[in-house]
Amino acid sequence: MALAFHRDGAGSPVVLLHGGGPGASAKSNFGRTIPALAPHFDVIAVDQPGYGGSLGDPITGQYFTHAAGELAALLDKLGLEKVDLIGNSLGGGTAVRFALQHPTRARRLLLMGPGGLSLNVFSADPTEGVKRLGAFGRDPSRERLAAFLRTLVFDPSLITDELIEERFRAAADPAAMRAMREMGASFSDPSTYEEGMLWRDAHRLRHETLLVWGREDRVNPLDGALVALKLLRNARLHVFGGCGHWAHLEKFDEFNRLTIDFLTS
Repeated sequence: MALAFHRDGAGSPVVLLHGGGPGASAKSNFGRTIPALAPHFDVIAVDQPGYGGSLGDPITGQYFTHAAGELAALLDKLGLEKVDLIGNSLGGGTAVRFALQHPTRARRLLLMGPGGLSLNVFSADPTEGVKRLGAFGRDPSRERLAAFLRTLVFDPSLITDELIEERFRAAADPAAMRAMREMGASFSDPSTYEEGMLWRDAHRLRHETLLVWGREDRVNPLDGALVALKLLRNARLHVFGGCGHWAHLEKFDEFNRLTIDFLTS
């Protein structure tokens, strides 16, 4: 089954890859971002494997590798040879693996607290956000989902009852629960988990890269940017104060200006 996606706008193609967590999807994570970027780009917001409209097929192998392969197949179907990539958290990991596997097909990378590339130098592992995600996976409930979602933001008012209910309905789908288990297993399987340690391969990336972090990120803390910033040959780091893991929402206008400038300069 091909990946589901939402498409809007015209211009240079930009792929949006959402973060993980229960009930995530392109629409849930990037519903406001798509129309903000569409006047400038051909925006393709993808439901990653195991999320949204991309449920059904099993997740095989390491998640980032699997998702990058599915993304390449989607771009082939759309006739797109080269794209810019914007990835948040789990989506950042997919973007990095895609760029490593298909270096000529990725133009620029904008990575928000990217999974796999983030390596905590000072912060404890697992982080607060990862612990709360694991708690939901072991015993799913609205309360555990709400606790996880609140770790994603600095401003708790962003986590509304409507958002919690929307995400819980999506997460409770049996196919979504199965996909969550498969994805979790891919990060712990001894035969594949090292593929998820993207920071080990970061030195191979030659793409212009903008790392975006929230100073108060409790999922992938700010110190996780240090190794990536050191290893990436063509990277810069932008830090938003008063911001958690969802920079594109908590700093909506500033993030959009930063993105447009980065991808059009």
